[in-house]
Amino acid sequence: MILVYTHKITPRVRYIFKHIFSRILLVSIDFTTKVEEFVAYNGPKLSYTKAPLGNEFFIKSNSLLFEQGVNDIEINVQKWEEIPCFFSVGKKSIIPFDIFAASFYLISRYEEYLPHVKDEHGRYTATQSLAFRKKFLKKPVVDIWAFKLLEKLKDKFPDYTYPKRTYKFISTVDIDNAFAYKHKSFIRTIGGFATDVFKFRLLDVWYRLSVRLNIKRDPFDNFQKIINIKKAKNIKTIFFCSVGNYSTYDTNVSVSKNKYKLLLKDLVDYARVGLHPSYHTMQNASLLKTEKQRLETITHMPVKRSRQHYLRFNLPETYQQLIDLEIEEDYSMGYASDVGFRASTCTPFYFYDLDFEIQTPLKIFPFALMDTTLNDYLKSTPKQSLGIIRDLKNEVKAVNGTFITLFHNESLSNHLRWKGWKRLYESMIKIAIS
Repeated sequence: MILVYTHKITPRVRYIFKHIFSRILLVSIDFTTKVEEFVAYNGPKLSYTKAPLGNEFFIKSNSLLFEQGVNDIEINVQKWEEIPCFFSVGKKSIIPFDIFAASFYLISRYEEYLPHVKDEHGRYTATQSLAFRKKFLKKPVVDIWAFKLLEKLKDKFPDYTYPKRTYKFISTVDIDNAFAYKHKSFIRTIGGFATDVFKFRLLDVWYRLSVRLNIKRDPFDNFQKIINIKKAKNIKTIFFCSVGNYSTYDTNVSVSKNKYKLLLKDLVDYARVGLHPSYHTMQNASLLKTEKQRLETITHMPVKRSRQHYLRFNLPETYQQLIDLEIEEDYSMGYASDVGFRASTCTPFYFYDLDFEIQTPLKIFPFALMDTTLNDYLKSTPKQSLGIIRDLKNEVKAVNGTFITLFHNESLSNHLRWKGWKRLYESMIKIAIS
């Protein structure tokens, strides 16, 4: 155990030290505010305060972890041996930056509480983030800083045994549209035909007709293939299922359709299943509750994990709603418009509520990339996308973190805008587990 001395043990101090030491470095820690207890302790120890007590392992503290509320902070990003960092401290400090305050700023999503302009879907955008502006979005800098700290600890306390964590991979699949053409209502089918004819999309007319007549398989019905890959490669796979009512942004088949119900029941037997709350749940807690209950009724399993549709969430309101519904895990932490690490970490972490200054029981699983980001936003080809995936995976592997990817069953279809993408998922799996 490493003993940490600080002049004041705040919820912020306890939270971020636990994340860096316990979750990233797998090192147990304890805290003290008593100088005599710290001096008497014979094991490895460090002080985190304004000035060193003596000749101990000292890290000078920034004031952020001893404050409350949210303030507009001036951030000056500098280089720490080629790695971006901020909250520079004096020369007496063993490391030149207060990585605990910097990590808290990034992981708590402090900047998202500050005034900002939202996009057309009410989302905080990647381009506004410090990580994007200072060009470290594609690096899990919190984990990198933690391992740089570990190097210093090993120099100071070489006899202490430091555990080593293992790299993990989680494949997540969102079901926005379980079927492209099948099991849609009569009105939606006729409307689809009419739109395709009006826009002279003759190929779409043929696809729709051939699927409805059972000549071809529905292109989005790729679930057995995903499950077969999961079994063959022995990978953790989570399906996030939409069960909301039809709207402009929610176009899945009706949850009243028996074929869709049977699909959801089948998925539960082979993989983990979570809720994919519909577009308007971000502003509607009662709608979110209804959809959770709806999925639980179908699967006969408690819903413990969730990912927001369109990645629409407001901090802290959306997460507070999930906590109220006893959701334990959220997988929404990422950007639609760019790949990378929104919270600058590839280690799952507990949501810290800056409104109430507490660590909550909601565990956040940040993902590194999404298929629609690569195809629609970055306009990458499948080949280019593999290069991006490999680079992100290598960043995570370098710190033995958790590499989480977000795909849709649609992207395995090789259909329309996903032409040429059919093999990408399988190639991505090979890269992720290699």
